[in-house]
Amino acid sequence: MIRILLVDDQSVVRRGLLMRLALEPDLRVVGAARSSEEALMMARTAVPDVVVMDIEMQAADGIQAIRQMRDLTPNGAVIVLTMRGGQETRARALEAGALAFVEKQGGAEPLLREIRQAVPGERHRHDEGSDVLR
Repeated sequence: MIRILLVDDQSVVRRGLLMRLALEPDLRVVGAARSSEEALMMARTAVPDVVVMDIEMQAADGIQAIRQMRDLTPNGAVIVLTMRGGQETRARALEAGALAFVEKQGGAEPLLREIRQAVPGERHRHDEGSDVLR
């Protein structure tokens, strides 16, 4: 089971992600934060394997939030989920410690793929007829 912490300041995005990830039998959302500060507090007790984080939140420096999360959860992975995928932002996020960069408008499959690839040693079986990774 992959433990996920969601971080996005938009409640509609958090709810949508919660509903979509709940459909996946190998994923478990252990927290949903509306700010990087709230996420850091949650991460201390929830110990997520993967943090899915928007870096364009109000009143937050997303790049600094990635660094703080990586310091707090050195064995966890940070996946950036954002609306704007500019090369400079992507490079800064990856340099700060993000493992992957996924655009929100890309649909669920790229995010699901990155979440599953982020956890070393995890084996995730999907039936050939499954639409999980399509």
